Amino acid sequence: MLRINEIKLPLEQAGTVKHQDDQIKLALLKRLRISEDDLIQFTIFKRGVDARKSHAILYVYSLNVAVKNEGKVLAKLRKDPHIKPAPDTSYHYVAKADALSKPRPIIIGFGPAGIFAALILAQSGFKPIVLERGKEVRKRTQDTWGLWRRGKLNPESNVQFGEGGAGTFSDGKLYSQIKDPKHYGRKVIQEFVKAGAPAEIQYVSHPHIGTFKLVDMVEKMRRNIIALGGDIRFDSRVEDIAIENGEVQGVTLQTGEHITTNHLVLAVGHSARDTFEMIHKNGIYIEAKPFSIGFRIEHPQGLIDRARYGKSYSEDLLNKIGAADYKLVHHAKNGRSVYSFCMCPGGTVVAAASEPNRVVTNGMSQYSRNERNANAGIVVGITPEVDYPPEASPHGPLAGIELQRQLESHAYVLGGSNYNAPAQLIGDYLSNKPSTQFGEVTPSYTPGVTLTNLDSALPEFANTAIREAIPVFAKKINGFDLADGILTGVETRTSSPIRIKRDDDTLQSINTKGLFPCGEGAGYAGGILSAGVDGIKVAEAVALSLVTKRNNKEP
Repeated sequence: MLRINEIKLPLEQAGTVKHQDDQIKLALLKRLRISEDDLIQFTIFKRGVDARKSHAILYVYSLNVAVKNEGKVLAKLRKDPHIKPAPDTSYHYVAKADALSKPRPIIIGFGPAGIFAALILAQSGFKPIVLERGKEVRKRTQDTWGLWRRGKLNPESNVQFGEGGAGTFSDGKLYSQIKDPKHYGRKVIQEFVKAGAPAEIQYVSHPHIGTFKLVDMVEKMRRNIIALGGDIRFDSRVEDIAIENGEVQGVTLQTGEHITTNHLVLAVGHSARDTFEMIHKNGIYIEAKPFSIGFRIEHPQGLIDRARYGKSYSEDLLNKIGAADYKLVHHAKNGRSVYSFCMCPGGTVVAAASEPNRVVTNGMSQYSRNERNANAGIVVGITPEVDYPPEASPHGPLAGIELQRQLESHAYVLGGSNYNAPAQLIGDYLSNKPSTQFGEVTPSYTPGVTLTNLDSALPEFANTAIREAIPVFAKKINGFDLADGILTGVETRTSSPIRIKRDDDTLQSINTKGLFPCGEGAGYAGGILSAGVDGIKVAEAVALSLVTKRNNKEP
């Protein structure tokens, strides 16, 4: 099998699926300099969009191709850097369980990292036990709507906690910039397709799913894990981890129940603050890490579409390649970096609080991405060395959590009540004056927003950097500084503020044997795909450790 990269077709030549395949075949035969009889088959491995020239937008394909006399074709085209043998992207299990593989491994958390850790362990026969503090996804969805529609927060069941994790209420982005030499990301994507995701996510360059589709998929994956012998327990918050002589012995639930294990995967999300406090109290090594703070920014989606697609903009174009997105970064004069985060085309800004009397924002899109506004986080990077030094804080390595709480509590006060969020028009924010009425952009955040001045919502250095960055971004996306655009605060949960440091080889905590920190909350992922990949890595480490223990016990 060959991998052929950089096959380009003008957008208008793609047309229907059959027409697209016909055009690809013609381009492929020309590129390989072979006859149609020599072509056995081809499949699309990746399809991207090159919109750098708005008057000539292209599809760019990577293809897996089977040909007759493959060696001869490779030799003939050896100077072409875009033609190589296709790598093996199939998944290979590292270990299988047997009757001696006890006690069972436990996974805390059932977000993307926990789901894939559980799935791989279950597929390998190890029958994991999953403990999730929140509810199953449909009950959790009802609780989440309770906050969005009625301003009623359930601290145990919300955007952050429950089956599927925080990624369930997001754009459902399935791409990442992580290094993935073993193609674990391919395994993640394939399992999602098996669970009902659109087949196209296997090859489009920026795949996404959306909340409504994710709900069904998460349920199917749960049923698959259970069918393979796994147990998944909801409303099961872990209150304590038993550790003796530096090794995990089990966990205690909020009910007082104790479950024995010496293989514990900690796959909580970035908002499991009480869990971070518990493991720090137990002496498990934690360190503070950088994260970012800022606002959600909203523009009319049409403004972004026209700016990104230029002269090629049309309804037909949108039907083919979808609503436009963007990725922006600016290095401000005060030394801070400002960047767009979790951009959601045709989406909404959502309430993402998990603690009472605090306001947090995030972004979400459905698969269709057809809401009227585009939104993204516009955030500023902060570091423990400069902004929340652990040695100067009574909270030690948890100082970043305390900073998040302070900003979220103040946002609640600025919002007024009922989990309303503080908001300001972009033009007023740049001029540092309170907003008093909306313009052409209607904010999408629910329960609702309170117009105010956001100047006190972030530290001065952050406001200075963002005010500098927005006009610069407008030079890249015409209209980005739209005076009537909306900023809504605050965005504080961009990533985990801590890292539970682990050994590079065994993936166990550096000072607690049998504890496997995993995913976004542990500081090793950022998004659905990377969290799923980390779940696979950790599941393999657990499986290998279980097999090693089994073999060491054998005569």
